[in-house]
Amino acid sequence: MQTWQRLTLAALLALSYSHASLAQQDERGAQAQLDALGQEIDAMAERLSATDQARDSAQRELREVETQLAQTHQRLDQLQAERRQLADETAQLRQHRERLEGERDAQYAALGQQLAALYRLGPTPQLKLLLNQSDPAELDRMQAYLNRLTQARQQRLGDIARLDTALADTELALAERQTRLDALASELETQSALLAERTEERRGVVTTLDDRYGSEADRLADLNQSREQAEQQLRAIQAELARLAEPTPTTHITRTQGDLPWPVQGAITTSFQRRDGVHYNGIVIQAGAGSSVTAVHSGRVVFADWMRGFGNLLIIDHGDQIMTLYAHLQQFSARPGQQVNRGDEVGRIGNSGGQASPALYFEVRRGGEPINPQRWIARR
Repeated sequence: MQTWQRLTLAALLALSYSHASLAQQDERGAQAQLDALGQEIDAMAERLSATDQARDSAQRELREVETQLAQTHQRLDQLQAERRQLADETAQLRQHRERLEGERDAQYAALGQQLAALYRLGPTPQLKLLLNQSDPAELDRMQAYLNRLTQARQQRLGDIARLDTALADTELALAERQTRLDALASELETQSALLAERTEERRGVVTTLDDRYGSEADRLADLNQSREQAEQQLRAIQAELARLAEPTPTTHITRTQGDLPWPVQGAITTSFQRRDGVHYNGIVIQAGAGSSVTAVHSGRVVFADWMRGFGNLLIIDHGDQIMTLYAHLQQFSARPGQQVNRGDEVGRIGNSGGQASPALYFEVRRGGEPINPQRWIARR
């Protein structure tokens, strides 16, 4: 057995937790097991990805540049998401600052009214009250009024001091976010330039691959050879899974046959034909580059890496010997070992694997054998 097969078997064995063992534990313990399982699969996937799946220098170069492109796209998405979050936080802080300034202005106005009232009483109101009032009850009432006025003034001054501190903190937070926004803008510019550079580099690699074919028949023969190599790997994965003493936990995907959502909206340019060759074991859905690709059903990601014949390929195991494959991705949004739910984004539309235009190649497999995906996804 080859190294990648042993690693794949280990990963699949790690997936084979039975319902009985999970049922005997509390929810927290089960979640801890699942988290540890995801980490173990992730670590194994990193070792598996080191396997050389591209046997010639041109394919290795294509794999390298498309992997770097995926990483650059992911970094750009992270930066843009952070920028949007910072922009929202900045807008909220500015609104908060306006509210604080309004409250402080109101406190200043109220304090002004209190000071005006005290001014009208003169510089020594307590002494005047003592000298001018003959009625002790009236003296007590006026003294209580002065005391409340003094307390209110002190409270206003305290509120103004707190508002000044809050405003200073807000200004500091705004300055920090603006500094980060400026840094993000610079990094976005750098990453965008890198993306353009790697896109051009990929174009050169694809041109080199195309130029080496003497005819269209040679190109198709090489593509079919790549596909056959990939088929052997996929069948080996499923074969090892079938040998497990305990099956992968079911997600009841078979109950949803004919009602699964489309992984991406677009036109089908190649249909399932169930014969040897490239893109005949699934369907090709044309869509715009960068469009979101979503899981059609809940399951666990068991593979997310570049594979010859597929480009960036992600595989979800749904249990019941059902797997779905999403190929030619621009980038991954989920990692090996991660649990995903129906509708979760797992990647973005791309043209990896040397494809000429962006599209998603989508397969459904039962027991390792490809079956018609159009019988599983909902009709339009």
